Amino acid sequence: MRMREKLGTSSRLKAAKGSHPLAKCLLKSPSPRVPRYRAVLLDRDGVINGLVYHQEAGVIDSPFTEAQFRLLPQVPQAIRLLNKLGLRVAVVSNQPGIAKGQLKPEILKSFDKALLAQVQAAGGHIDRIFYCLHHPDAIVPSLRRRCQCRKPRTGLLRRAAKELNVRLSECYMVGDGIPDLLAGVRAGCRTVFVRKWKCEICQLKEAAHVRPALLAKDLWEASRLIRKEILQAGRPQRRGLSGR
Repeated sequence: MRMREKLGTSSRLKAAKGSHPLAKCLLKSPSPRVPRYRAVLLDRDGVINGLVYHQEAGVIDSPFTEAQFRLLPQVPQAIRLLNKLGLRVAVVSNQPGIAKGQLKPEILKSFDKALLAQVQAAGGHIDRIFYCLHHPDAIVPSLRRRCQCRKPRTGLLRRAAKELNVRLSECYMVGDGIPDLLAGVRAGCRTVFVRKWKCEICQLKEAAHVRPALLAKDLWEASRLIRKEILQAGRPQRRGLSGR
């Protein structure tokens, strides 16, 4: 005989509480709590735009000129997909170029303008952009400091969560560097590692105990993995989730 047939209606279930050995379990066992993710925090260089080889310095780094700033394939479409999932999207990025004298503030602003325009043209939007402009070896005195916002510290992520009005445990952190991964794990985010390795890969031993929740080849794949997780977790599916 099935449990409900044996115990009867809901009123009889309440009355039976404590008298039947399984009644207490039946009445009080909560369904598993499914995390509700509300935001995605994105690193910029290597996730949103391409890295640049600077021949004169012999390094791979952020773009320093407007001509060098190029979005990676399907980035606007990926951000639009995240928007359609009901997720807030913010950029959280270390950008010490001004501190190092590599670019001027107006160039950084031109990067933001180009990014926002291309995402908007694809039907998406970015809610906020947060940068850490500091560096411990900056040539600009006002930006020379060991701050709490430079990843792998969590200050920039905490600021983003506060301004987006979400908890860090409700955020995905998407990055392509070890500092992104460490900051996300330390902040309690669900981490997504985009496999476009920077020179920080040599620092992997510093994060040997840290592993991302998800691995993706680019932001488009990351957005689809996030969509899959959210839909599998039982959130109502919205219209237009094909991402195209």
